[in-house]
Amino acid sequence: MKNRPPFIQALTFDDVLLVPQESNVLPRDVELQTRLTNNITMNIPLLSAAMDTVTESDMAVALAREGGIGIIHKNLSIEKQVLMVDRVKRSESGMIVNPVTLSADKTIRDAKDVMANYHISG
Repeated sequence: MKNRPPFIQALTFDDVLLVPQESNVLPRDVELQTRLTNNITMNIPLLSAAMDTVTESDMAVALAREGGIGIIHKNLSIEKQVLMVDRVKRSESGMIVNPVTLSADKTIRDAKDVMANYHISG
């Protein structure tokens, strides 16, 4: 053999075409769970890009609800990153572990500000 460089396989979106066709595999029988690290398991193999035009708290919440992970981008102050992660964590389950509350002396304006800050509707 001649001195050839080792074969490196890489695919882009243009290299792959998914053709719809009938399957005997039922969607409920498909297992998509995968490990991101030894301690982190994802229910779907989707992880969003840590880009300011892609992942902030809304995208991270949407992915988390489906079983993926959203990586909050670094083009924020530490304080804003903390707020975004807090929003994701607060939306994680149906049970409210750390509820946001207001004392009786607060105004409707205060309540609306808190609702906007934590993306609370209703």
